[in-house]
Amino acid sequence: MTAVSSSGLSPFTSALFAGALAGTTVDLSLYPIDTLKTRLQSSAGFYPSGGFRGVYAGVGSAIVGSAPGAALFFVTYEEVKSRLRLLRENVGGNWSNSERSTGKGSAEPVEHMIAASAGEVAACAVRVPTEVVKQRAQAAQHPSSMAALHFILAQRASIGALGVWREMYRGWAITITREVPFTAIQFPLWEAMKSWRRRTSGRSQSSAFESGVFGSIAGAVAAGLTTPLDVLKTRMMLAKERQAALSLFARIWRESGPKAFMAGLGPRVMWISGGGAIFLGTYQWAFNIMTGIV
Repeated sequence: MTAVSSSGLSPFTSALFAGALAGTTVDLSLYPIDTLKTRLQSSAGFYPSGGFRGVYAGVGSAIVGSAPGAALFFVTYEEVKSRLRLLRENVGGNWSNSERSTGKGSAEPVEHMIAASAGEVAACAVRVPTEVVKQRAQAAQHPSSMAALHFILAQRASIGALGVWREMYRGWAITITREVPFTAIQFPLWEAMKSWRRRTSGRSQSSAFESGVFGSIAGAVAAGLTTPLDVLKTRMMLAKERQAALSLFARIWRESGPKAFMAGLGPRVMWISGGGAIFLGTYQWAFNIMTGIV
């Protein structure tokens, strides 16, 4: 990703700014749906967690974390994808033109899975702390994201700096466990649909509208399949005390049954389907402009 486009920006810079714009746009536009989803998944219940009131609670945390988190994701995704493609082309010299055109034996879906997974791990360095603060405000545990952050930082006297760090990154492992399968489903689907469209249209790049439509479809599929992991992640972040993922899973299953793991399915699929359209459509639009394609 070192080549410079006709606009004078490198692919790295284009991915950085396009990702930041996409992340901020989608998080702010669909924030109320995310709040409703969090409250549906809260162990306290929907109405005790705020119901339909104050659906922008905690939005400050989202504003702070959206741009850097999405930028980190796309910079890592595009870089890893580019390096894997170069590695395949340099090492795998036995790929014929017919195999490339038909997609038989293509390693691209695997490359997209690896690149997206690496992107999510990088993004979670920013996403997890902002999610912890945001969701506690969304679930009405604190009146605002600033109050939630202040409460966590104020515990330093009793749990120490390391304890505060662990509290800010509570749910890190389960978030990674949720996000990696999610992106391993969403991004290969998105890339495959874009590749199909490029072949049928004869263009070198998908339009923003096409990317948005494909992102919406891929996001809906991935969201539905990973809802149980999202429920577990939300419960871990909202819990009064730290809990192991397996013990919390067993507790939810014992107390509420398997249906509890599909809580918030509708809002989650709607949110991520709409979010996929806005997020990937905005990213494609900005990326195309910055690289001089449009």
